[in-house]
Amino acid sequence: MFNFLKKDKSQTKEKSVSLKERLVKSRQKLGSGLSALLLGKKEINDGLLDELETLLITADIGINTTDKVLESVRKNASRKILKDSNNLYQFLKDELSKLLIEDNQLDTDIKETFVILVVGINGAGKTTTIGKLAKSFQNQGKSVMLAAGDTFRAAAVEQLKVWGERNKIPVVAQATGADAASVIYDAYESAKAKNIDILIADTAGRLHTQGNLMQELEKIKRVLKKHNENAPHETMLVIDGGSGQNAVNQAIEFNKAIKLSGISITKLDGTAKGGVLFAISDELNLPIRYIGVGEGIDDLKPFNANEFVDALFSE
Repeated sequence: MFNFLKKDKSQTKEKSVSLKERLVKSRQKLGSGLSALLLGKKEINDGLLDELETLLITADIGINTTDKVLESVRKNASRKILKDSNNLYQFLKDELSKLLIEDNQLDTDIKETFVILVVGINGAGKTTTIGKLAKSFQNQGKSVMLAAGDTFRAAAVEQLKVWGERNKIPVVAQATGADAASVIYDAYESAKAKNIDILIADTAGRLHTQGNLMQELEKIKRVLKKHNENAPHETMLVIDGGSGQNAVNQAIEFNKAIKLSGISITKLDGTAKGGVLFAISDELNLPIRYIGVGEGIDDLKPFNANEFVDALFSE
């Protein structure tokens, strides 16, 4: 899982790869699909809109979000604002951009330890994301501590420890099976005492349908809030971009249970389902913090809505 730790010296070539190239599968599905369908001054009619609906849904933009976009298209077409399919192409690019929240960057510059609680299902890439996040903050001159709150898996604790040792980042951990809330609270107290800028807490992977494990997350947040009403300052859901519409369901259920404040989406370089970002942002009205577009340590990117849309729509 931590192959990226071995790649620090070989990143020069990888850094030149554009976001457009990283998102090639999603770009071919959505951007190129829209180009093929719309460019060429075709008449906007029911047949064209039916094809557009199918394309948007199969590109994982989702039924609800697709309906919203098409309603806007029909309204503007009936008013003759959209004269042909070329106009419609640019209109769709603008409409999809509007679905994404632009103010999505974490503001960690506060006068106390900034606590990030990372949640998600098994296999989404939580631990790897934490490692890359920690290194990114460290590169910004921030002091970082990690809390090994996934007490179910010894491997998860070891992964954090290896990463911490490699980058001289302290890791607070207890034995397998320990109470996760206690581990994270101990880490928080230690981070405060040492004036650490950012504490990132891992948690055990769980399905959004596992009520008892979701209650554990609620307990972690309660314990933190007893000692600091502002903590955790960020509750970040990590989602595998390849899970498509199931990612939307995950986000909705996690948000119901523990009130998320941001979402990071991994593995977008290997999937054609990048359209799901529009559905997630639209359905939950939550900022997308980071996107994972490769295995390298620098391939966890702060999300930029305009850059993302431009990459999908580029030729």
